[in-house]
Amino acid sequence: MDRPDLPLNALRVFEVAMRQGSFTKAAMELRVTQAAVSHQIARLEDLLGTTLFLRTSQGLVPTDEGRLLFPVLEHGFDAMARVLDRLGGRRDIEVLKVGVNTTFAIGWLMPRLASFREAFPEIDLRISTNNNRVEILREGLDMAIRFGTGGWTGHDTVPLMEAPLTPLCAPELAARLEHPADLGQIVLLRSYRSAEWPGWFAATGTPCPPVTGPVFDSSVALAELAASGAGAALLPVTMFERYVDQGRLMQPFCATVSAGQYYLGWPSDRPTTQAMNTFSRWLSGHRINEV
Repeated sequence: MDRPDLPLNALRVFEVAMRQGSFTKAAMELRVTQAAVSHQIARLEDLLGTTLFLRTSQGLVPTDEGRLLFPVLEHGFDAMARVLDRLGGRRDIEVLKVGVNTTFAIGWLMPRLASFREAFPEIDLRISTNNNRVEILREGLDMAIRFGTGGWTGHDTVPLMEAPLTPLCAPELAARLEHPADLGQIVLLRSYRSAEWPGWFAATGTPCPPVTGPVFDSSVALAELAASGAGAALLPVTMFERYVDQGRLMQPFCATVSAGQYYLGWPSDRPTTQAMNTFSRWLSGHRINEV
C-alpha cells in the first residue's frame, strides 16, 4: 500500500489530546506549549480536510471523525511502543484494554483480578465497564465481555459462562412468596429486555401477571433496588452470590430461565496479541476449574 507523507508528529499530538481530553493536559504530557498542541491539531485538520475537535464552553468535544481516527492511532502507537521495547532490550509490558459488562465485572471478574495480575505481571490489564453496550474500535479497546447470544457481527467470540435468570428479592419479601403466582402481589423490577419476566413465568407454567415496575439498564441497579425491598428482580444469581451470602437477597424459587450467556469478543480483522490470547485462556480455564 502506498502511504502519503504521514504527519506523525501531528497524529501523535492528536492521540494524546484525545486521551487526555484537553489541549492543556496534552501539552503537559508532551512537554510543549498549549499553543504548539493547538497548532499541530489545526495542521492535521487542514491536511485531512475535516474537523477533529469542537471547542465548546464545556470543553473539548471530539467529532465523529475524531472518534473514528483515535482507536486506530492508539492501537498503532501501542504496537510501535511494544516493538521498540523489545528492540531496546526492555521487559515487554503489554497493555490490554477490555470493556466489561458491569454485572460481570463486579460479580465475577473484579474479585479475581489480583490472581490474574500475579500470574501475568507482563500484562497491564485496563478494565472499563459498560451496561452491555460497547464499540471496541470506537472506544479504543482490544476486547470486550458482554451478555447475549453471541451474534456479534464482525467479531470473533468465545463463550465464557451461562448466567440463568431467577427472581431475587429482600428476605422480608421472600418470606411472603410460596408460589410463583405470589410474585403478582409485589413490584416486578424490569430490565430493558422485556421478554425476561414472561419467559420465567412460562418456564414455571404460571400465567405472567402485568409487569409494570420501573425499567433499568443495569443489573447492579436492579440488585440494589431489590435488596432495599422495592420489589423482585430477575437476575443472574451466579453474579450476585455475594448479595445472597450476605443475606441481602434471597432466591425464593429454584426455577431459572436462560436469556443468553457471557461472551468474550474482539474484531475479526484484528490480529490477536499475546496478551489477548493469554486473557482469553485465563478466563476460560479459570471458570472451568471452578464449576
